[in-house]
Amino acid sequence: MSVLISAAELTASAGDARLVIVDCRHDLAQPESGEAAWREAHIPGALFMHLDRDLSAPKNGRNGRHPLPSPQDFARLLGARGISPAHRVVAYDDAGGMFAARLWWMLRWVGHRDAAVLDGGLSAWKAFGGALDTTVRDLPPTDYPLGAVEPTLDADAVLASLRSGGRLLVDARAPDRFRGENETLDPVGGHIPGAVNRFFKLNIGDDGRFKPADVLRAEWRELIGGRDPASLIMQCGSGVTACHNLLALEVAGLSGAQLYPGSWSEWCSDPARPMTR
Repeated sequence: MSVLISAAELTASAGDARLVIVDCRHDLAQPESGEAAWREAHIPGALFMHLDRDLSAPKNGRNGRHPLPSPQDFARLLGARGISPAHRVVAYDDAGGMFAARLWWMLRWVGHRDAAVLDGGLSAWKAFGGALDTTVRDLPPTDYPLGAVEPTLDADAVLASLRSGGRLLVDARAPDRFRGENETLDPVGGHIPGAVNRFFKLNIGDDGRFKPADVLRAEWRELIGGRDPASLIMQCGSGVTACHNLLALEVAGLSGAQLYPGSWSEWCSDPARPMTR
């Protein structure tokens, strides 16, 4: 399954009993608005997963704004929602894939390869003439067997990589926040020393869909040069939009980068860590 699916392809797959659609709409400023919008109308049969409650672990003030749950907890969530390794999961949102990419990456993180993001999200679905309703597919709970989990990096590993100079950190935040300007989400403005900036919205074209693979490949190569994609570390403010960059790299055929889930919100919680402001 491709990591992106068009509205036309999703419509054609509607009769597939293995298909599970997940609505990931969210608003950082109004965290309950996504679920409210889902209850009002969504792609037929879509489940809902909340960024804070389902796709993040509890915060403790030192682990960032959207810390990852443990792989075991996430597998339990999937099973409780009736999702098994046999299902094809399609995630969507109304923000260019900003939140859907988080679920896509988390599925891949626990070894679920049959996962994709609806390219263009809810807008593309509506433009194609896709229906909306309030029905929810009732999936019986199951056990989700946890297999091999892809490794992520913690703050100590990122710090070690900065000291060794062997890896490149890519920050997905908007350029002004990367520079330390107009910071509204975290208590400290700035970025991790040595990081380069690739705003996640640059992955999206004027039509609201991901740019073609060759365009993304050229843009990313301009940023990273001849580096092996496996030497890249993706981060952002809280480990959410970094997943969008990971998805773009996958589309571009440049897979292998790792995620620093804690990202800037975790990094800046310890004043002893080096920061560029």
